[in-house]
Amino acid sequence: MSLFRVDSSIRQEGSVSRAVADTVTANWQAAHPTGEIARRDLATTPVPTDAWTDSIAGNYAGDARTPAQQQAKDLATELADELVAAESIVIGTSLYNFGVSQHLKSWIDLLLTDPRFAPGQRPLTGKTVALVIARGGGYGPGTPRDGWDHATPWLVRIFQDVLGAELTTVAAELTLAEVTPAMAELVPLAKQSQAAAHELAATTGKAFATRQTASV
Repeated sequence: MSLFRVDSSIRQEGSVSRAVADTVTANWQAAHPTGEIARRDLATTPVPTDAWTDSIAGNYAGDARTPAQQQAKDLATELADELVAAESIVIGTSLYNFGVSQHLKSWIDLLLTDPRFAPGQRPLTGKTVALVIARGGGYGPGTPRDGWDHATPWLVRIFQDVLGAELTTVAAELTLAEVTPAMAELVPLAKQSQAAAHELAATTGKAFATRQTASV
């Protein structure tokens, strides 16, 4: 039994995405006390921004790869190995500037240079993935910023449609309400959203564990 967790929030303390991802992980681990959990924190150990271009160039360079290209290729292999080895995956992130975290995007871009993750390979088929995302504002249907979340749809497209994972999205909204005076009246809704996210996270962690047990 194995679970791989990726975090990309720039906050270590007070991060909602990390807290909700903790709930997924804890409920998975409760069912599999001896299960293996591997982690990668992209905020504390970010993927170098030039690794993507070096890895792509290295794919075409063959035996003529530069040391930098070979290093990038080795890192891409390491990232791919982590996902391939896991049965369940938890990805914790936040909506930054209405888009994907730079740390997470760099990780995904490099990951996709590994041959196992090339278009059409669908290497995550049969694996369960929990996408945990925290959004500072409200982006639901009918809100003033409906459609401004450019991260979640893209992440769903990559992990579900391109890579083939069975994806569950766990979202907490209005996470900035308690620290933003202009959003003070939204604090009750923010608390409701986070409570619902933790509830779904717990259910998701248990479901992932149950599925793994059934497949043994």
